[in-house]
Amino acid sequence: MYQALLREQLETLKSSNQYRTFTTLSRICGQYPLAKLDGREQEPVVVWCSNDYLGMSQHPAVREQMHDALETYGAGSGGSRNIGGSHEVYTSLEASLADWHGKEAALVFPTGFGSNDATLQCLLRRIPDCVVISDELNHASIVNGIRSTPNERKIFRHNDVEHLEQILASYPLGQPKIVVFESIYSMDGDIAPIAEIVAIAKRYNALTYLDEVHAVGMYGPRGAGIAAELDVADQVDIIQGTMAKAIGVIGGYIASDQVIVDAVRSFAVGFIFTTSLPPAITAGCLASVEHLKASRFERDQLHTQTAKLRERLKHYDVPVMPCSQTHVLPVRVGEAKRCKAAAERLLHNHGVYLQPINYPSVPVGTERFRVNATPNHSDAQIEHLAVSLRETFDYFSIPLASEVFAAEVA
Repeated sequence: MYQALLREQLETLKSSNQYRTFTTLSRICGQYPLAKLDGREQEPVVVWCSNDYLGMSQHPAVREQMHDALETYGAGSGGSRNIGGSHEVYTSLEASLADWHGKEAALVFPTGFGSNDATLQCLLRRIPDCVVISDELNHASIVNGIRSTPNERKIFRHNDVEHLEQILASYPLGQPKIVVFESIYSMDGDIAPIAEIVAIAKRYNALTYLDEVHAVGMYGPRGAGIAAELDVADQVDIIQGTMAKAIGVIGGYIASDQVIVDAVRSFAVGFIFTTSLPPAITAGCLASVEHLKASRFERDQLHTQTAKLRERLKHYDVPVMPCSQTHVLPVRVGEAKRCKAAAERLLHNHGVYLQPINYPSVPVGTERFRVNATPNHSDAQIEHLAVSLRETFDYFSIPLASEVFAAEVA
């Protein structure tokens, strides 16, 4: 009976083209963004949708520190932070992250999902009668953390500061409130009006919780993110980030004042009852963060290659959605079945790996590829991608930019 119930749901998922399959990609150390497909000895494919935005997973300093930590400490951490897993590299990493964001303290989690989920659950359960007000496009980890509590919650329209203010104004000034939003939204590539949101939240006595996972390493002085670039990081109460994207390894974190960080450390179930990151992982994260604090090269090259890619896609009339303001270039396909078929053609006919993004990750009718260049992508690879996308769009009669965006304006 149980298998039949689940099988029916899986079949529904497949019939709506929402069923996810894994593409086995074995990245080649030192040759990023190249990867072997299914481990076969053939021409490698070019990866165009990795979250390894700066190629730091390949950086010699990161790999060297990971090797050294492995030989010094062994493979695992030995337990949770409370039970033997709080090794000395953690102290250095958390101090480095706090310094990066100009905060008193930081706390590292095994994943970015976990840092959002556990922190929000903890704060909402520990602050009596706290209302949470969340941007409608916030990540699933934020949504999950919020939904896991009985707190009253409100959703404000995406990046709509007027709607946010209307919601905040409807509550007494003394009632606890927390506003949760992201700096860069990964499916659209747009940027939140951080300064305005923070100012409004302060006016109504609300805490601010900012997810910077798609910005840390790539924006702002020393790569500390969009809030730092706008010089408002000191006004944000809690900054959340990840070490699985631009930093190139894995792990999540929060940075805030000492009291908030200590409360999360002491009460967050998702932190207390999980094994800590191994020393080799934390050492790699620390090496990457310290390098990115001192080096502008990677992020400058990222923005240079992004500008080139954006121009070449425009040249070939490939529909980059106009909401994009960042290194994330959403290329609109607009239909789930064709999106999946186009991804297959790009992979097997052109050696280009792009993951189809369908509902529920994005609204129906806006299915897309989420494309991003890195410092490691060459000009020749950029040209090849643009040509390949145009050929694939023509093959499947997918509307081009001059058609789809002109129709939307009309």
